[in-house]
Amino acid sequence: MSVVSGALLAGMALPAVGALGLTAKNTAEGFDDIPDDFKTPPLSQVTQIFDAKGGLIARLYERDRTVITAEQMSPYMRQAQVDIEDARFYEHGAVDLKGVLRAISKNAESGTAAEGASTLTQQYVKNVNVEKAGDDKAAVQEAMRKTLGRKIQELKVAIRLEEELTKDQILTNYLNITFFGNGAYGVEAASQRYFSKSNKDLTIAEAATLAGLVQNPSKYDPKAHPQAAVNRRNVVIDKLLENKHITEAQAAEAKAAPLGLAYKDPQNGCIVAQAGMGFFCDYVRQVVKQDPVFGANAAERKKFWDQGGLNIRTTLDPEKQAAAQNAVSSNVRVTDSVSAAATMVEPGTGKIVAMAQTRPYGIDRARNQTVVNLSVDAAMGGGNGFQPGSTFKPVVAAAAMEAGLPPTQEYSSPNKMDYPDMKTCEGTWRNTGKPKVAVPNESASEEGPYQLKQAMALSVNTYFVQMEKEIGLCAVKQMSNKLGITARASGKPLDEVPSMALGVEEVSPLTMAGVYAAFAAGGTYCAPVAITGISTIDGKDVAIPPARCDTAFSESTARVLNTILNGVTESGGTGAALHLEGDRQIAGKTGTSDKKKAAWFTGYTPQLATAVWLGGPDGGVEMRNITINGKRRTEVFGADGPGPIWRDAMNQALRGAPKQSLPMADIPDPAPRTDPNATGSPSGTPSGARSGAPSNAPSHARSGAPSNAPSNAPSNAPSNAPANAPSDSQG
Repeated sequence: MSVVSGALLAGMALPAVGALGLTAKNTAEGFDDIPDDFKTPPLSQVTQIFDAKGGLIARLYERDRTVITAEQMSPYMRQAQVDIEDARFYEHGAVDLKGVLRAISKNAESGTAAEGASTLTQQYVKNVNVEKAGDDKAAVQEAMRKTLGRKIQELKVAIRLEEELTKDQILTNYLNITFFGNGAYGVEAASQRYFSKSNKDLTIAEAATLAGLVQNPSKYDPKAHPQAAVNRRNVVIDKLLENKHITEAQAAEAKAAPLGLAYKDPQNGCIVAQAGMGFFCDYVRQVVKQDPVFGANAAERKKFWDQGGLNIRTTLDPEKQAAAQNAVSSNVRVTDSVSAAATMVEPGTGKIVAMAQTRPYGIDRARNQTVVNLSVDAAMGGGNGFQPGSTFKPVVAAAAMEAGLPPTQEYSSPNKMDYPDMKTCEGTWRNTGKPKVAVPNESASEEGPYQLKQAMALSVNTYFVQMEKEIGLCAVKQMSNKLGITARASGKPLDEVPSMALGVEEVSPLTMAGVYAAFAAGGTYCAPVAITGISTIDGKDVAIPPARCDTAFSESTARVLNTILNGVTESGGTGAALHLEGDRQIAGKTGTSDKKKAAWFTGYTPQLATAVWLGGPDGGVEMRNITINGKRRTEVFGADGPGPIWRDAMNQALRGAPKQSLPMADIPDPAPRTDPNATGSPSGTPSGARSGAPSNAPSHARSGAPSNAPSNAPSNAPSNAPANAPSDSQG
């Protein structure tokens, strides 16, 4: 005893300097400098995301763990773990000298190193080192290396810990950190995984089953190897009896009990979110990982997220989410070549209340699943966006009203015209191509002059190009920025090109929903909000990104926009077929990109703004001669593709909500004019110029930019002309 004790103590106090690289000085310092995270390690735990009404959306974690107190643990669990791993835990210090001697003796007899001598405190120290290593495989291997140097370091920390913490505290920490197999860390997660109950409710047999797992979670896995698990359980029960912690009758009853598994598969990540909520769940995750409120850099934010243990309260309204999901799912099939996405935003707050798309969240392509969130920008887990087509024209109108143009502004609006030179923020865009690049209207019958109300209702391309010419491209870009369109969905900057008015710069449905929410909110733009509160498991509040609302334009401009966009949905407008139940007042705009690669309807009431996009997920499907939801279509427009989805979603979302009116402006219709080609009495306004469309006007949404609109700045454009203006023909 004296020889072994002396050797052990000498090894602890004076380790081999050459082999371990430790001096007497740093050894002594090591005893005095125990990091706090060994006493209260920051254990990775489960994060839960909740909807606006408190319903669970999903549980996410790096490690499935719920930290509990000693009082929340089963006393059988605590005793069983001690009896099977370190029966003298409450009698010895950090080092069990008797255990060391016993291990040496047995290993000498067998000629192997089968018997270990680590105390429960030493095992706890090793688990903390593994936990701190996280996902770093090299660090994990280093923490588990069975070297003399590593063992001495663990011994030093264990000795100091027993001076700092009580035995009960060490045991509680150990039971919260230990791995029990099948992705379960800590006794609470293990109890839920194998028996679907809280740890405090375990029976003797169940507690013994879990305690027996720690030595080898794979070998004694009760799901994969039930007989091995029963045998190991019974060994633990015998230890409990041997140490007089249960009676013979209790032991007999426990050993006779069936294994009694009530196994629950790990439920982790947005992939197991409530129906249709996976994409919003992923958006919340992206917010935490990218907003500087949660850390100064990406590494700090990742650490914060990976640490988990958060309860995140969000803006998602489960009823409106169901409305959006039902609408996209009932109008477009997951097997269709196109997909649909719908995003709902609350005007005046920016709260995202719904985010849905046709194809489900997941990684199984054979089942048409995707993890690309088509509702958001690429940086937030989405794609590169889609051309919004004519749904962008109200942004031009807002810039024009703020520049002082009247709502009765009239332009000649020819059926086709060359793009005029236009002022940019830094110079001039010039149409110097040979031949010059021209823009036509959708229909041959569309020829002005027109005023704003009629031009918006009929979506007259040349009208808005002339308006853009008068106010300049810089004004349009600045208004876009105020309304949250600060870049394209891909992250590339906006290009100041004339076809901007026709919606050629790719954006996401969330972005467009935010724009139209500002129309509904009297000109107040609010950045999208997904999180309303975060607290830790122990109830402490965590700072969240502040709401950001700013005035984008005046209330008078908002009234003009409400009026002209309401006209789009009235008789003769491109969205005339999209009335809501009870004749609820609405305003909105259709949009279709060139070659029909994207179709939109974005509209609002005072309570809710919704953007709906329809098209190929990768932007490459021309929606001509196409079957959608079992119906063959010659071509798709904003009014008859995404329009019905918008109508269905809004009807369900607003059912039971009070009717509210939009503040409107008095915009007189133009006086009747005489047709110079007609004989007899005046014929009234020319085709398409009155507030309603003529009988032969197309009822569909107008196209975005034409195929011959500028796809690049002209080759001989001045140096200040954009060299990479986007092509109108991209969806």
